[in-house]
Amino acid sequence: MDYNLADIRAFVQVVDDGSITAAAVRLGVAKSSLSARITRLEQALHAQLLQRSAHGATVTDAGRRFHARMVELLGGIQQAADEAAGSDGALAGNLRITAPVTFGAQYLGRAVFEFVARHPELAITLNLEDRYVDLASEGFDLGIRIGRLADSSLMARRIARSPRVLCCSPAYAAEHPLPKRIEDIQRHPCIAYGNASSTPFWQFAPTRRGGEPRQVAVRGRVYTNSGEGMRDAAMAGLGLAILPLFIAGPALAAGQLQVVLPRTPPTEDAIHAVYPPTRYVSRAVRRLIDTLVERFREFEWSR
Repeated sequence: MDYNLADIRAFVQVVDDGSITAAAVRLGVAKSSLSARITRLEQALHAQLLQRSAHGATVTDAGRRFHARMVELLGGIQQAADEAAGSDGALAGNLRITAPVTFGAQYLGRAVFEFVARHPELAITLNLEDRYVDLASEGFDLGIRIGRLADSSLMARRIARSPRVLCCSPAYAAEHPLPKRIEDIQRHPCIAYGNASSTPFWQFAPTRRGGEPRQVAVRGRVYTNSGEGMRDAAMAGLGLAILPLFIAGPALAAGQLQVVLPRTPPTEDAIHAVYPPTRYVSRAVRRLIDTLVERFREFEWSR
């Protein structure tokens, strides 16, 4: 019997994304249509691949075995197609990308949209939000993460460095004796990323090459999950803040913020492109990551 390749791809996508809902979002189809494809595949195979319930769908043993073989075969088909197209072949399909709001709006969006403009058969969905996004369950091909990578299950490639600065407003500096060493920061109100459920800790570069970073517990006065919100609170004179240079740079250049302890900078972050661990990464994703690495390799965030 002939099996429909689109039905097989639909089933593999459901297993990869963890739910019919997430797979439907990624594929841009209705849940009912996706479910009907899988039912048709099960009927063709005379095997139950998914166990359905009111709480969702789970993969059966037969479904897991079928998925493992199909992932290998579909990866081979995609790789063969990419090789046939060659390095100059057209990129096609729909890429779903998620990134933090400020970096996405100020820097990433322009690079991504210029990339898409060079490939007329490529479509893009760019989702900007500061919350943690589960790439697989929410149907994203690529994510941008800034800072320490907490999810070790993801594949990652560094695309840029992200220097940070300790800063405050000139008005705050005029009214308070500024820290001369990092321990002095504990005497100041601070603007922290996150919420007040735990004590914020700020990390600074080691005093000597190869040494351990230094850490200090700070007294939070303002908590927010927005880098731009932290910048605005610092500009309003509400205390000290550690900000990535790509957020603080324009305010520093305009004299709305000033650097504190310039000889003792906070530890530097990295910006990574992350993607789910699949056997084969599409040529479009690989080419986009290459483009971002080249674009941001020596980028001056403060300009």
